[in-house]
Amino acid sequence: MEYVERVLADLKAKNPNEPEFHQAATEILNGLKPVVAKHPEYEKAALLERFVEPERAVLFRVPWVDDNGTVHINKGYRVQFNSAIGPYKGGLRFHPSVNLSIIKFLGLEQILKNSLTGLPIGGGKGGSDFDPKGKSDNEIMRFCQSFMTELYRHIGQDTDVPAGDIGVGGREIGYLFGQYKRIRDEHVGVLTGRGLSYGGSLSRTEATGYGLVYMTEEALKCRGDSFKGKTVIVSGSGNVAIYATEKAQSLGAKVVAMYDSNGYVYDKNGIQIDVVKQIKEVERGRIKEYAARVKGAEYHEGCKGIWTIKCDIALPCATQNEIDKESAEILVKNGVKYVGEGANMPTTLEGIAVFQKAGVIFLPAKAANAGGVATSALEMAQSSGRLFWTFEEVDAKLKNIMINIYHNMDNAAKEYGCEGDYVAGANIAGFLKVAAAMMAQGIV
Repeated sequence: MEYVERVLADLKAKNPNEPEFHQAATEILNGLKPVVAKHPEYEKAALLERFVEPERAVLFRVPWVDDNGTVHINKGYRVQFNSAIGPYKGGLRFHPSVNLSIIKFLGLEQILKNSLTGLPIGGGKGGSDFDPKGKSDNEIMRFCQSFMTELYRHIGQDTDVPAGDIGVGGREIGYLFGQYKRIRDEHVGVLTGRGLSYGGSLSRTEATGYGLVYMTEEALKCRGDSFKGKTVIVSGSGNVAIYATEKAQSLGAKVVAMYDSNGYVYDKNGIQIDVVKQIKEVERGRIKEYAARVKGAEYHEGCKGIWTIKCDIALPCATQNEIDKESAEILVKNGVKYVGEGANMPTTLEGIAVFQKAGVIFLPAKAANAGGVATSALEMAQSSGRLFWTFEEVDAKLKNIMINIYHNMDNAAKEYGCEGDYVAGANIAGFLKVAAAMMAQGIV
């Protein structure tokens, strides 16, 4: 469609050297073509041009001092993308790969992801090119305090509520929240993923991984199938991967492989998740240690080989673009039937095309990994009401949200003539709500 192509061409011209942002925008806008064709008023209101342009982008320096007294400078980012349906909501990522392109791609995806939850939260994202690996607790504390000393000016419980992402777990959220409270002298729900002792929510740690499995379970159920007896590959070994593995195995699946940035482990008898938790959550070690502790397990250097293992279900839970065309073709050849994205944009556009052509049920990240932000919004609700729900209450709400997202994107795909295309369905279902709000609020 001419309007979509023009918006994409302008976006790429105005934002050169931002490949991740271009990729996300291309996938989203192409999926919206049937919606735009049905609503010519969107072009008149330049809705797509406004949708792909952040409302605000903040770039700042983060100076900090290591344990040896050496001063370091990192870049900090917060992109506040869209507040049409609620305050900006999206994680903070601390990783050397972080740049403006990655933050913008994540923020754009976050708009639709948050809309799909059905909760009143807009889209944003932030982070830094700081690498927490190998740093002491005191170094991480000093970095987080410096980061928040600038960020606090731009966030608030009714304005922008960050959470964690890659490199930002409970430890980092604690340091960030402590500095915010110190500067603002207020104890409010300005960050989610907080510890239970100071306003956090039960089930938040498990939420993204559990939510991914709940949605995949619903897709299986709608086809008269289940996780029972299925062989599963889960990439990554962080929060999302660990709890996706835990929930899948509780439903009768056998997860046989996981990885971190150095390599992957294969355990034909099924991953022992308690061992992984000890290594990754307690000791902060590397996944290769699993092979040294579990008889019969194998460790392989490098990550790409994990996708050569035969499986029924693949759950990529590590990082963007980990499944390319070649890996997708191998997975299809080996009989994969379902792919659920636990990470943000872990499959390239070419990889998605391979899965869809082969008839694989492909559940895109903006829908399948929405459980984390959904539970963050539930944490916001508890904070506002000074409430504390049980694990079972939060988990039940999470499961219902993920089931509803699945059916909403399924129905949207059917309504707009692309039944079974959940990439388009998720884009359409999330966009329609945001578009209605933007149109109602005028040219802002």
